[in-house]
Amino acid sequence: MGRECISLQIGQAGCQMGNQLWELYLLEHGIGDDGVLSPSIKEANKRIYENAYDTIFNETDSGQLVPRAVFVDLEPTVTDEIRTGPYRSLFHPNQIISSKEDASNCYARGYYTLGRELLEETMENIRRQVEACETVQSFFVFHSFGGGTGSGFTSLLLDHVAQEFTSKTRLACAIYPSPTISTAIVEPYNAVLLTHTSMENMDVVFLMDNQAMYGLCRSRLGIERPSYANINRLVSHVASAITCSLRFSGSLNVDLSEFQTNLVPYPRIHFPVTALGPVRSPEQAYRENNSVRQITEQAFSKENLFLTCDPSHGRYMACGLLYRGDVIPKDVNAAIADIKQKRTVQFVSWCPTGFKVGINHRLPVFAPQSDLAITTRMVTVLSNNTSIGEVWEVLDRKFDLLFRKRAFVHWYVNDCMEEGEFSEARENLDALEEDYRSAYDMGDDLNDEI
Repeated sequence: MGRECISLQIGQAGCQMGNQLWELYLLEHGIGDDGVLSPSIKEANKRIYENAYDTIFNETDSGQLVPRAVFVDLEPTVTDEIRTGPYRSLFHPNQIISSKEDASNCYARGYYTLGRELLEETMENIRRQVEACETVQSFFVFHSFGGGTGSGFTSLLLDHVAQEFTSKTRLACAIYPSPTISTAIVEPYNAVLLTHTSMENMDVVFLMDNQAMYGLCRSRLGIERPSYANINRLVSHVASAITCSLRFSGSLNVDLSEFQTNLVPYPRIHFPVTALGPVRSPEQAYRENNSVRQITEQAFSKENLFLTCDPSHGRYMACGLLYRGDVIPKDVNAAIADIKQKRTVQFVSWCPTGFKVGINHRLPVFAPQSDLAITTRMVTVLSNNTSIGEVWEVLDRKFDLLFRKRAFVHWYVNDCMEEGEFSEARENLDALEEDYRSAYDMGDDLNDEI
């Protein structure tokens, strides 16, 4: 079938997101925890979906389906949970890689010292995954920007992946530092350094932050104290929607490479924001309608964003709408027409079309422990909006406060990193902010010329 997608789960956040995602993949394809497909479902897959699972699973000679995935973390706590958890029989032992010592929230340890000890083993596993594929289309990376492994080792690994597999699309679902919630003091350093390197070695990065998703769980789902499991289940639905058209047929399928083509107007402006609709608890589901127009409207609301920013402060450059379930093009066109009429959804004048639509008829599937109400239709919004500049500004301010005093810099320098890299990365982020401001102002310039 071809068009395979290889998932790379890096660091604690990446491995935990990946664990929830593969749980959802198994449910969507009717595969058991041990990777075995029942004969009746297997026949249905061949007849109806043409072995749709081939894009993310590799079928062995014994009939077991093994995920096309690699899990990596510098310390073994999270990977050991996967090795001994309910999916211990699903993954090949070589797919789960860990070391004895963690990166201690230090980008330099993940990039220059400890990370290099795991680099060759990880690359060898990725090569084996690629060799088992017919035609690899993309790498889908899950990680955080704030952790030592998630930032440093991700940067190191993607440098080599980009060099060795130049023509393959590289996408990421990444947890970005929250404005007011932090798990590490040096998060701003790690995030700025990785943002700097991801300009070159990533094609599309879907940004999310824990603070926005905590708020979404509290306001929409009524969860008083959300856990990582709660927010990772939300992330898994977004990631599943992105790969859905590879795995199931639809009236308007979207290829992974099409995200890059339609969502990235300029090479450096490749950080879309994600949103999901509907996000509601089972109690709310009985009292709300579930029309295409309403779920689209909810997905465009500020409360449903997975990143803390306000789209009304900026303009949309491009927007992808990925529908699943009982959806027809006529309803989608009507919903988009309603959205265009709203003053809160403003597009830049140089991109009049604005929307890329995907429709897949496979109904959404929910895990037994899911907090979301079961629904027959769902939409994922991937939008490239200039308001993401607010996120860079908050991060820059935190970085400057630390770096002005050279606080904690010695830990990075002790691990073979040069102090000049901080200034270089900070200047690059300044340039990125200016790129987004230019994209916003370009429309005004065009109007003046006309």
